[in-house]
Amino acid sequence: MKLNELFDQVGDIEIRSLMADSRKKRPDSIFFCEKGMMNDGHRFVDQAIENGAKVIVHSEDLPEKKPGITYIKVKDVNQVYNHVADAFYGYPSHGLLMFGVTGTNGKSTISCVIRDVLNSYRPCGYIGTIAIQYGSVKLPPLLTTPDIDDLHGILHDMVDAGIEACALEASSIGIEQGRVDAIDFDTVIFTNLTHDHLDYHGTMENYFQAKKKLFDSLKEDAIAVTNVDDPYGEKIVADTKARVVTYGIEHDADYQITRYQLRKDRTVFTLRCNNMEYELETNLVAKFNLYNLLAAIAALNASGISITQMLPKLKNLTQVEGRVQRIDEGQPFNVIVDFAHTPDGIEKLCQYASAITPKENRIIAITGSAGQRDTAKRPTFGKIMDKYADMIILTEDDPRDEKPINIANEIAKGIESTPYIIIEDRYNAIREAVEMCDANDTIVIMGKGDERFMYREFGREPYEGDDAVAREVIRNYGFHQEEQ
Repeated sequence: MKLNELFDQVGDIEIRSLMADSRKKRPDSIFFCEKGMMNDGHRFVDQAIENGAKVIVHSEDLPEKKPGITYIKVKDVNQVYNHVADAFYGYPSHGLLMFGVTGTNGKSTISCVIRDVLNSYRPCGYIGTIAIQYGSVKLPPLLTTPDIDDLHGILHDMVDAGIEACALEASSIGIEQGRVDAIDFDTVIFTNLTHDHLDYHGTMENYFQAKKKLFDSLKEDAIAVTNVDDPYGEKIVADTKARVVTYGIEHDADYQITRYQLRKDRTVFTLRCNNMEYELETNLVAKFNLYNLLAAIAALNASGISITQMLPKLKNLTQVEGRVQRIDEGQPFNVIVDFAHTPDGIEKLCQYASAITPKENRIIAITGSAGQRDTAKRPTFGKIMDKYADMIILTEDDPRDEKPINIANEIAKGIESTPYIIIEDRYNAIREAVEMCDANDTIVIMGKGDERFMYREFGREPYEGDDAVAREVIRNYGFHQEEQ
């Protein structure tokens, strides 16, 4: 693409790529001097030029300008970066039915359910914490919400592959940093808002306002789907121009579950919407997953998929990796792996464990807390597990440059009466839980889910994933589920 197709009053320069990270080699690129929490792109212009930048987009005066390089000064680099990336990749989100999902918990499950159901009618991609998926392509995840260039590039590849829709997880940090500003959303879903990312946002009000920006920016013919059972559910859509659709269980809503029965491996419930009632069954379990399923149903139905069309697909949804994932190798006890890493997520998972565990049996909880991330929630983790668990094992979870033992001791400050042990190595922590488990006990492994890496001081290190580790350990103790 030519530079004069992206900017006015500039030369006829061939542009082959975009760049915001000066360390990446991007020949014939435009470098955008973005300002982040830690770094300012204006400081790395020389490095960007060495790595292939021909054009520099900046908002501050630069100390020197090199010959042969085009400099474009703008008021807002991030805004320009969004518009240029959108144009450079051919406005891909405009050619897709775009679903955005935001909230503290449930984003991955809702996005994957939308993809799973919609794929029966039109090919749908997914971008989020679990992976990047479309058609036969499955790539490792980047950020929950990828950076501007990566995001538009992925959407462009989806369009080229014949994909017609996409479900995108929109994180509060991604929204705040403007990564989705140029995405043409058709439907956006709000799940809930509880304690998380306060190391970044500072206060719950700031965290809420970051989420609200997404709804405030929606076009008039978009759909805003919100959870009215959450205290922030109505406030988040108060100023949106989009059509508002509500869902809930405890309060009247456009899509409301009026009765439900939770079982160990299935859930049956009654859905009321559009003056009709439907009896549904799903393989999703736990009350919080009813909210996730309800959000997906509301979004899909409001987008034109009928409830009756969805019914067969909802009965046996594809297991969302690392989300309330039951590990079954024929063992006589329950093992559940979940990504839960917030106080609300941990409490809801422990409540589900309580519901499926006989009173005479034990709940064994395994968790840690990420290093250098929202340290205030650590004692709260301990307090919640103290309320529900009979045994707690504290272990590592992306420790980065903190010592796992120190993190574990901070979690333990919230534990008053439940016995606990600290096993720093996560594999050994899971092995110890399986070893101490009796028939009909329940092990809940929280924090990593299916993530295949562990963040340490030197960066990412390969990790099998809690689901794979649990399966391996159970098999090592002599259990094995025959392939069907």
